[in-house]
Amino acid sequence: MDTFMEYYFEGVFSNMDRDCLNERYKRRELVEYFNTVIAGCARGQNHSDNTSCKNFVMSALRYHNNCKKENGDVCRMGKYHNLLYVAMKLAFDWSLQDNEVMAALLDEIYSCEKTFERIFLGAIFGTSAPYFLAGWKSDFMDKEENVHALVYYLDHATNANLEYKENGKSYRFIDVPLESCGHASPVRVVIQMGASEMLMILLRFGARITLDTASTNPLESILDRLNEYNRKYPYELVSCLKLAMRAVPRISLSINKTLFKELELPEDYNYQRKLMLEKYGDILADHLVPSSRCGLKPVELKHLSRCAIRQMLWQNFELPFGIQKLPIPLTLQRYLDLCDD
Repeated sequence: MDTFMEYYFEGVFSNMDRDCLNERYKRRELVEYFNTVIAGCARGQNHSDNTSCKNFVMSALRYHNNCKKENGDVCRMGKYHNLLYVAMKLAFDWSLQDNEVMAALLDEIYSCEKTFERIFLGAIFGTSAPYFLAGWKSDFMDKEENVHALVYYLDHATNANLEYKENGKSYRFIDVPLESCGHASPVRVVIQMGASEMLMILLRFGARITLDTASTNPLESILDRLNEYNRKYPYELVSCLKLAMRAVPRISLSINKTLFKELELPEDYNYQRKLMLEKYGDILADHLVPSSRCGLKPVELKHLSRCAIRQMLWQNFELPFGIQKLPIPLTLQRYLDLCDD
């Protein structure tokens, strides 16, 4: 396999046009070609499919890195960079189970792009929308396959304890901002779309609701949007609100105390309560937000315990599958996994 890949990259791939993989169908043709090569090498060399796929991904990474070194450690982009996405698709197709290799592949993509939007946007918007947002099309067949691929990469990134630094901040794979979406985090984009099923996946894997450069709280933005519907609330938006409230101790509103300066309120005044009642009174009256989750009453101890346990699991890169390792009843496992409230 290694000898074949070396010959292919030096004798064939290096002579191809620089933009030969810009089109999605060209990348898919190359994926199909290497699917056949991997299957053939596995049979011919008496290796497992997983080993043959691993060898291809490692060969692709070596070729990409060598091309970068020859260019002053700067990615040449074009076919040289798109080769990484061919490797990503093949790893998914063959369910490559090697955290070290997958971590190296994700690290290489981030070092070139500083984002993982080509993995996330297809799962969030579908296969065609990324073309209008970022000028490329998803390498996966449909939105369902995009979602399955995202979960596959999330699993590997979690198992490999991947973190990335940008502008002094540290991000997990799941929280790396999306350049084509105003540098917002994936979970913020999903909340703005009202995509509750996608939100559930991200929250289960420990996505941080407030970890991006935007100033507004995503939960507060949901409440503002719900206010616009005159108490005829969209189901998906309500579902996003309820799911998000399971992942945070309580809703924290953005409060500008200077607006209340004329009232000469005491220092310990509960601004959260006043703003919640005045601004979102209808939502409270319609029981979309429990009084214990917005500062009107103390938060339930059970919910605070869930948040504390999930925080510890998150710190140890154990969300969501580490929940199953805890010696607790299945009902509590589902509660910790945000399936119940």
